[in-house]
Amino acid sequence: MQYLGVHYDMKYTPVLDPGFIPFGVWMKNYQEGAAVPLAIAVERDKGHISVRHTRIHGTPEMRDADYRYVERIVKFLLYSIGGFRVYICGCSELAQKLSRAYKPDGERAFDFDFVQKLYERDLEVIDLPYEKAPAANEDPMPIGGHLDGCRIGFDAGGSDRKVSAVIDGKCVYSEEVVWFPKTQSDPNYHYEQILDAFKTAASKMPRVDAIGVSSAGTFIGNAPMIASLFIQVPRSRWDEVKTIYDRAGAAIGDVPVVVANDGDVTALAGAMGMNTGSLMGIAMGTSEAVGYVDQNRQVLGWINELAFAPVDLNEDAMADEWSCDIGVGCKYFSQDAVIKLAPRAGIALDPALSPAEKLKVVQKLMEADDPRAQRVFADIGIYLGYTVMQYSQFYDIRHMMVLGRVMSGKGGDTILAYCNKVLADEFPELDARLRVTLPDEKTRRVGQSVAAASLPELKK
Repeated sequence: MQYLGVHYDMKYTPVLDPGFIPFGVWMKNYQEGAAVPLAIAVERDKGHISVRHTRIHGTPEMRDADYRYVERIVKFLLYSIGGFRVYICGCSELAQKLSRAYKPDGERAFDFDFVQKLYERDLEVIDLPYEKAPAANEDPMPIGGHLDGCRIGFDAGGSDRKVSAVIDGKCVYSEEVVWFPKTQSDPNYHYEQILDAFKTAASKMPRVDAIGVSSAGTFIGNAPMIASLFIQVPRSRWDEVKTIYDRAGAAIGDVPVVVANDGDVTALAGAMGMNTGSLMGIAMGTSEAVGYVDQNRQVLGWINELAFAPVDLNEDAMADEWSCDIGVGCKYFSQDAVIKLAPRAGIALDPALSPAEKLKVVQKLMEADDPRAQRVFADIGIYLGYTVMQYSQFYDIRHMMVLGRVMSGKGGDTILAYCNKVLADEFPELDARLRVTLPDEKTRRVGQSVAAASLPELKK
């Protein structure tokens, strides 16, 4: 097979999506014969800089492949690491083309707007000679694992909110309440719901020493800068959103409050349950949520918004309705992937059903061993196997934990089986050092809200 002059081979092709071009496989093959050094650096808050050294071909016949390779890597870095300044070091032509793309009216207008909202500053693309590439400045940070004292753990999901009261690592109370954050434009609704959960957990303990929050969204400190939970709140009231967890915590008492992205808390729960590091957690639900802790169980300060990061180079791939880009993770590792593939397998889905209800239809067929449903989940497993290889080129992964409603039941078992089959047959050296698993019982006992409770370190 060939794409933009680069040959690539696949032992497994998704039956329902034969045009799938795994970015990681293509990227590896593109590198063969590339000789021109290039550095790509991304700068984020507090002067942190991540640098990736690579090579391009730099020939007229490979111009399109060079751009596609660098443009997709830049996109991946922006949504894995985050950043408001991109340095392209070693090719002025690519730097200038990318600079035009990342403008309010450019090809990557959504990404420009995303960065502006996240960092409250415009995205820049800087053209530099290779030898002028900035030096890396990374600063991994410890995350959670503190179990002493009386703690509140809160997990803010899109359809329900969970809270736990935790005393010295033991959950003494938990509850799950349905709420509707994505339809509410008044941030007071969110504040009152969050505060109510905090008060409920506080009433189950003799005191409150700390509050930890797991929340969907992208954060600077405790401030949600972009979050689907507050999608209806106008930006003119976003200052109320940015302080929402700190204000609710202050209403409980003068205690430390720590907020973390739900993906990172998922990875933390896995690390606590498995007693290990270098772990990535992927939750396949409404979208794709990803978190990562390094070998020392620290977070890298990266945003890990891989729902928007590319995994497929097929130019006919389904577009994401929000970002308007094609081939990004949310269409491959969420309920959207099931809904996308089901009609191709011959499964009719009632348009009046919600996405969650459509997923349940396919899962019910799967539990009855319907071969059409089996093919849907098998193909998602193939997607995952090739994408695990891609993710491992950007993260040091020794353990990958996959969870979420898409992974429940026989469908999840099939996804896992096909993923591991791809890894074993295509990438045996990776398969030898990386385990892809479902959460074990110990990890399930830790739970998302209990792991959230462990985020703050108590005041001395």
